[in-house]
Amino acid sequence: MPEDSRPSTEEPRLTTSRPARRRTRHPRHIIAATPLALAGLLALLVSGNSLRPFERITTIDGKMASKSDYFKDPEVQRLLLKHGIRVDIHRLGSRGIATQSLRGMDVVFPSGQPAAKLIMQRQQRSVRTARPFVTPLVLGTFRDYAKTLEAAGVARPQRAAGGGETLYYDLDMKKFLNLIEGRKTWNGIDFAEHSNRSNAGRVLVRTSSVCESNAAGTYLSILAFVENDNQAPGTERDRHKPAGSGGGAASDPVLDVAQQVKPLINLQGMAADEQADSYFSDEGESIAPVSLIYEHQFLKHQVDHQKKRGKQDSRRVLLYPSPHALTEPELISLGEQGDRLTELMESDAALRRRAIELGFRVRFSGEDGTSEQLNAYLREHEVQVPTPNSDQTKADAPDLDALERIINYVGSCPPAGQGDDEGDEGDE
Repeated sequence: MPEDSRPSTEEPRLTTSRPARRRTRHPRHIIAATPLALAGLLALLVSGNSLRPFERITTIDGKMASKSDYFKDPEVQRLLLKHGIRVDIHRLGSRGIATQSLRGMDVVFPSGQPAAKLIMQRQQRSVRTARPFVTPLVLGTFRDYAKTLEAAGVARPQRAAGGGETLYYDLDMKKFLNLIEGRKTWNGIDFAEHSNRSNAGRVLVRTSSVCESNAAGTYLSILAFVENDNQAPGTERDRHKPAGSGGGAASDPVLDVAQQVKPLINLQGMAADEQADSYFSDEGESIAPVSLIYEHQFLKHQVDHQKKRGKQDSRRVLLYPSPHALTEPELISLGEQGDRLTELMESDAALRRRAIELGFRVRFSGEDGTSEQLNAYLREHEVQVPTPNSDQTKADAPDLDALERIINYVGSCPPAGQGDDEGDEGDE
């Protein structure tokens, strides 16, 4: 057959080649999309929402103080996402929360009862609250300083299992305040005898701002209780001082105590959790020999240190003040969304378990008491368990009015700036 009479194959090649090129694109698109799909699936698995990826996530806005570190914890965030909740934290000191506007907030989480009571007094509806855990106020220090206080008869070491170095000391606050009032220096109480260094600085506790922080306000309550002969200022009945005996505030027992304690407190203006960050930093000992922190912060640090390095951080130790103060953070709902979170904090066992893992003493009833749950967790991770001081004197806090007056006097606090409180009832 002549060549030019053969059927042409060009057109069929053109018509079949186009679909072939289109078909070869699909596998490449599928392969390119696979990592994105896997990443999305992984995100769902990590968040705990793999079984309900299309469920709506509710964002709950909350003003929170130092206990916001609980809601910042990645595992707590994962557990809340399983319930369709994300918490957006607006960080503020406890007293700042109590005195400023709460417009637009679903919950607030002050670190102690004085601020919680101030907040609830401002609400014009019945509110749901939860007190999920408690934590003692403590003083974080370093071993050489604790040994110096022990030699001075001010601190007493708790016994460590096996006779090793203890992580905990009981501190006699009356004797400790005598050192502060006497303007004693660390070298003046023989610090060099227990260290290869010297420190000519005064014996003082570094605190956060009393105008903002629950920790500092609670420490101030301890000082006031001790200075007022182990009674809360404002509760005096038969105590009368002649006018002029203690300065301008002598005729007022509350402000008279405030005058006495003001020189005893070293105000730094930091938030309570930032204070702990400084203490646990590499330069913590240079920043302050003694810092005001919460017990749960120290215990979590020790568990983390044991996990990472296979041993306790024996350089850092705790001083448990006597009389003592136990802080009770309270989650306060300001509306329906807040009700969901407060109910969950009371009912969810996984959230309670995570609180224990973060060093908190979680509220339980019956045999599984608050301290035993935490103690078992510490033993499991080979961290020394603190033991209760035989002196269980609790520093009674002044009533709200008296405490506010003491705080304002000691901290020279600016007037409370509540702003426009319209809508604080939580219905916006």
